[in-house]
Order: sequence, then C-alpha cells, then structure tokens
Amino acid sequence: MTPHINAKPGDFADTVIMPGDPLRAQYIAQTYLSDSIRVCDTRNMFGFTGWYQEQRVSVMSHGMGIPSISIYAHELINEFGVKNLIRVGTCGAVDDSVDIRNVIVATGAGTSSSVNRERFSGYDYAAVADFDLLRYCWQAAQNEKIGAHFGNTFTNDLLYDKPEAMLPALRKMHILAVEMETSALYTIAAQYRAKALSILTASVHSISAEPVSAEEYDKTMNQMIKLALVTATLIDS
Repeated sequence: MTPHINAKPGDFADTVIMPGDPLRAQYIAQTYLSDSIRVCDTRNMFGFTGWYQEQRVSVMSHGMGIPSISIYAHELINEFGVKNLIRVGTCGAVDDSVDIRNVIVATGAGTSSSVNRERFSGYDYAAVADFDLLRYCWQAAQNEKIGAHFGNTFTNDLLYDKPEAMLPALRKMHILAVEMETSALYTIAAQYRAKALSILTASVHSISAEPVSAEEYDKTMNQMIKLALVTATLIDS
C-alpha cells in the first residue's frame, strides 16, 4: 500500500491499462474483463484486476497531466512490480493526416514541460515508446483490422491558452497529436526499466475544432481500448 494506491502486493497484473478517468477504468473492467475485482480506490482513483482472453490484466486510472500520471506510474512500477503500462486516452489531432475519431499510437512524445529535463540533468530526453510494445500493438492492429496512425506526439502542460507559436511548430514537424501525459509515462518507464505505450483517440482537431458526437466517440474509444487489451495478450507470446 502506498499513500496513493491502497492495494496489496500481487493485486496488480504485470500489465496495467491506464485511462485518465476513474470511471473509464471502471467501464473497461466491467465491459471487457471477466472476474474483475476492484483492488484500489484511494481518492476515487479506481484500479481493477481481471482476465481478458485468458490473460491477467489490470486497469488503473492515472488522472490528468504529468504530475498525476508520474505519481501512479512510479508507484505501480516500484511498489507493485508492474512491468507494462499502456495508456489509453484522448488527444487533439494536429497533423492534416489525422482526423477526429482516429486512433493514434505514440511512437514518441516531445514536450513543453521541464519535468524531463529535471530528470535528465538539464538535457533533452527523447521520450519514446518501448519497441516490443509497439511491435505487439502493430500486430494487434493488423489482427483486429483497427486502423491506427503510428507516429510522434507532443505532451503539453496547458489544455487552454496554448502559446500561439505552438501549433504551427507542431504542424511543421508533422506531429500527429497533442495530449498531456505521454512524455512523462515514457520517461518514468525508461528510468525504472519498465515498458510503456500510449494509445490515443483524437476527440477534437486542434486546428478545425470539429465536434464529434458521443456515439462516434464511443465507437472509436472502444477500438482504442480493444487495441490496448489485445496488445496486452501478445506480450511475451
């Protein structure tokens, strides 16, 4: 048990699927996992462990932003022995090749945050996904016929009032999407010798601000969740 996760040793599987929203964690557990049990609920940050296609899998929410995901990723790896962290979350599409409702797999994540520099003695750290998880995810996407963009993303601290120069800079470098957690997840996993992957759904386009209906979003969100779960079943297969 930690100050933020009131679980017991062994409660978490080797692989944890991590949405930001606690209720989405509950939805994933109730919808996709068999024999799932809630293993933690401190501050209503729910965690569950169950089975998906004969694979033991956990789901735990990570909250919003770099500080929140940093706490939960650190404790899951170091206190509960979790080996694989797969984030599932929303993002804003940036590149013209990406539309809302698309699934994006973050092969890497730049950032406007200073957190990675603080971890890396003031230098710029290249925060990238684990290659094995990327390979399994690619295989899962092919097997399940889930169309997904694989490429670079950007982690930003600000949801609103972004600097005017940011979006043009991201588009210049063909960044696929912007979100708020992935660079920290990848860096913490690398530091503590775990594996991490971020799978995203574009819920808005940062340029056009085109809206998406709840029905359309739910369909794509479920594709993202299934891609993460099938990826989990391929680990060490």
